[in-house]
Amino acid sequence: MLLNTIALHRDNLAKPQQAHLLLPNNYPMQIPFPRWTAPLASLLVITLTLLTGLRAADPASPMTDNPLLTESPLPFQYPQFDKIKNEHFAPGFALGMADHLKEIESIANNSSAPTFENTIVALERAGELLSRVSAIFGNLASCNTNPELQKLQRALSPQLAAHSDAIRLNPILFARIEALYTARETLGLDAESQRVLWRYYKDFVRAGAKLAPADKEKLKALNSQLATLQTNFTQNTLKEVAASAVWIDTREELSGFSEAEITAAAAAAKAEGHAGKYKIRLQNTTGQPPLTQLTNHSTRAKIMAASLARGSRGGEFDNRAIVAALAQKRAERARLLGYPTYAAFSLEEQTAGSVDVVNKLLAQLGPPAVANARREAADMQAIIDHEKGGFRLEAADWQHYAEKVRQTKYDFDESQLKPYFELNHVLLDGVFFAAGQLYGLTFKERHDLPVYEPTVRVFDVFEADGTQLAIFIADLYARSNKNGGAWMNAYVSQNGLRGTRPVIANHLNLTQPPAGEPMLLTHDEVRTAFHEFGHALHGMFSHVKYPRFAGTSVPRDFVEFPSQVNEMWAAWPTILSNYAKHYQTGAPIPAALLAKVEATNKFNQGFATTELVAANLIDQAWHQLSATDKIDADGVLAFERTVLEKAGLDFASVPPRYRSTYFSHSFGGGYSAGYYSYFWSEVLDASSVAWLKSHGGLTRANGDRLRQKLLSRGGSEDAMKLFRDFTGGDPDIAPFLERRGLGGVK
Repeated sequence: MLLNTIALHRDNLAKPQQAHLLLPNNYPMQIPFPRWTAPLASLLVITLTLLTGLRAADPASPMTDNPLLTESPLPFQYPQFDKIKNEHFAPGFALGMADHLKEIESIANNSSAPTFENTIVALERAGELLSRVSAIFGNLASCNTNPELQKLQRALSPQLAAHSDAIRLNPILFARIEALYTARETLGLDAESQRVLWRYYKDFVRAGAKLAPADKEKLKALNSQLATLQTNFTQNTLKEVAASAVWIDTREELSGFSEAEITAAAAAAKAEGHAGKYKIRLQNTTGQPPLTQLTNHSTRAKIMAASLARGSRGGEFDNRAIVAALAQKRAERARLLGYPTYAAFSLEEQTAGSVDVVNKLLAQLGPPAVANARREAADMQAIIDHEKGGFRLEAADWQHYAEKVRQTKYDFDESQLKPYFELNHVLLDGVFFAAGQLYGLTFKERHDLPVYEPTVRVFDVFEADGTQLAIFIADLYARSNKNGGAWMNAYVSQNGLRGTRPVIANHLNLTQPPAGEPMLLTHDEVRTAFHEFGHALHGMFSHVKYPRFAGTSVPRDFVEFPSQVNEMWAAWPTILSNYAKHYQTGAPIPAALLAKVEATNKFNQGFATTELVAANLIDQAWHQLSATDKIDADGVLAFERTVLEKAGLDFASVPPRYRSTYFSHSFGGGYSAGYYSYFWSEVLDASSVAWLKSHGGLTRANGDRLRQKLLSRGGSEDAMKLFRDFTGGDPDIAPFLERRGLGGVK
C-alpha cells in the first residue's frame, strides 16, 4: 500500500491575526523506495543481515521488542507512544523498506498474467510495516521533534524519494498496470475498482513510468535532491522561528499585554537564562498576534522586522538558496515529465485544472482587495494623526490600529469575547457538541492510552448506535519542537481491505497560560478548532474499500472545503449558546456582543484578502518559472518584490501572509503551486454553507447527507461530482465574493 498520509491545515482566510496551517514536510508522505537496482538490493541484504545479527546478539538493541515492527495491541492500533524511542525508527524503516521491496518484486515478477487482484489489490495491500512506521515518524517529526529525529529525517528524505522511484519507475510493474488499464472496460470492475486502477495508472505515468531509461535516472536524481531540499527548508523554518524570538528589556515596552501574558513572556525568558527580560516567540505567518495588543510603536516595529527577516538574514537557517534551488529543480522535473512549468504539472491534478484558471481567480481578487485595503489604511492613518502619533502606518501597526477602527466603528473590542471562549467549553461543548447534533457522535475522554506529551488528550468517538467509530487525539498547545500553525493527520487510516479504523489527530498552537490561569481563545482560534475538526471528521467518516482513497485523499484544492464548511457551526446559534459562556460566571455571551461580531464580519477584509492574494501570487510565480529561468539566492527577495509590483500588490502596509523564505506551504512541499486551494475551497465552502442554510442548517438529515455523499467517499469518486451530489449543482462564486466584501466583482 503506497502511504498517502497528509497533514491538513487551516490558513486564515477571514482574519489576518490567525496563523495556521503549517504542514510537515511530507505532503503527501512519500514512502522511501531506494532505487532497487541489483547492487542496491544486494546492499540491502547486507544491511538486513547486520540488523538481524544485531537483534540476535544484543537483547537491548533497537531491533529487540521494537514496538514499530508489529501492530500495536492497543485499541484501533493506537501507537504505543510510551514504548517508541528514537532508535526504533531507523531499523523500522529498514525492515519496512525490505518487506515492501519483497512484496513489490513478488507482484512485478508474478508469472501469472496480470489481474486486478494480483496487481492493483496486491499493491494496495503492500507496505503495511513501512506505512505504519512512516505515519508515526512523520507525525512525531512534526509535533514533537528532537535533534535525533531531525537528523534521521534528513537522512531518510532522499531514501524515501528513491524508494518511491523504485516502485513507480519499475518497467515490469508498470507493464502489468498498463495492461490492466488498457483492458479496463473488459474487467467487470465496480466503480471504485475502476477508479483505483485509473488512479494507479495516472500516478505511475505522472511519476515518470513512461520515460526513457536515461531520463528515469535524471528524474531519480532530481527527486532525491528535492526531498533533501524540502526537508532542509522545513527544518530551517522551524529553527528560525526559535532563533528569531524577540527579546524585550522592560515591562513598559509590553504595554497593552495582560498581566498573564507579561508573566508568560517573563517565564519564557527566565527559562532560557534571561531573568528580568521578556521573550516573544514568533509564529510562522508574517503577522504576529502580539501586534494587536502592544501599544508601543517601537516594540511592534521590532517584532515585525524580526518576522519579515526570517530565513533571509544570513546564518545557518537562511532559506534563500534553498528557495531558489527548489524552484529550479521543480521546473527541471516538470520539463522532464513533459510540462512547461511545475505549476502546469501540479494543477493538472486539481479541480481548478489549469494555470489559466488559477491566474484568472487571483487577477479577479487582487485589485479590488488592495483597493479595499488602502481604504482601510486611510481610516487607520486618520486615527494615528488624531492621536498625534507622528508616523505613517506601517505593517507593524496594522493589527493594532485595525482594532481601534473596529472599536470606533462598531464599539467592539475583540478581547471582549475571550472570557466566553474557554478551551474546554469550546472543545467539549462546541466542537464535539456540534458533531453530536449534526452526525449523532458522542465522545468520551480516556486517560489509559499513552501520549507523547503530557498535555495531549485522547477521546473515543462513538456512533449514534453506540459503536466506536474512531480515536481522536487533541494536541492543542504550542511547543518549541512543534511546527507552527494548525493541522490534522492520521496515525491510522480507515482501510477497507484490512479493516482498520481511524486514529486521527488535530494539532493547534495555543499559547499555554501560566499554571492556574484559564485557556481563553480568540475568535479566530475558536474557528480554527472547528476547522481542524472538519478535517478530522473527513478522516473519521472515511468508508472506502481501497486505502488509496481513504479519508482526505482528495485533490489538494478540494481538501480544505469540508473543513471550511465545518467552521459555520462555530457561530450557529444553538451551538454558540452551548459553549460561549463566561469562564467565571457561566453567563451566556450577551446578544448585544454577538450582534457586534456579526456586524464586523466583513471588517478588515481588504487586508485579509490582500495578504493572501500576495502570498498566492508569490507561490504561483515561483512555480510558473520555466526550467531555463534562473533566480539565484541573492535574487530571491527581488523576484518576490517584482511579482507584487507587477500585480499592483506592492502595498508595504500589507505584506504577504508568507514571504518566500518562510513559506512552508509552498517550499515545504505540501501546497507548492497550490496555496490558491484555500480560496478555491472557500468558493465551494460558501456555496455549500448557502445550501445548508437554505435547507434547515443544523439537522441530522443534513449531517447524514454530507457524510454519505461527501465525507465518507474520500477520493473514491471525482471531487466535483461529490460536490454536485451534495449541493445539487455547480459552485457559485457570488457567496464567496459577498463574504469577502467583494460583492461587486465579476
